[in-house]
Amino acid sequence: MEVVLRKYGNSTVAVLPPPVLRELGVTAGQSMTLETTSDGKIVLARKRKYALKDMIAQCDPKARPPADLDLWEAARPVGQEAW
Repeated sequence: MEVVLRKYGNSTVAVLPPPVLRELGVTAGQSMTLETTSDGKIVLARKRKYALKDMIAQCDPKARPPADLDLWEAARPVGQEAW
């Protein structure tokens, strides 16, 4: 599929046809992520929404805390921190 780039104010936009928007399940105004590959391809994807319960479900409750956690907890304020 060929897409023509158009000038829109100080920006350049790529207009996506309605069938592509439907296939991606996106609408105008929705946030997307855009990445480029080393061979010049553009990867456009729906921005993922994170839910706290899903992120917590990925955690290992038996995992050991980071080795430097004690250093952080014992550190004294060095600036204008309020404790």
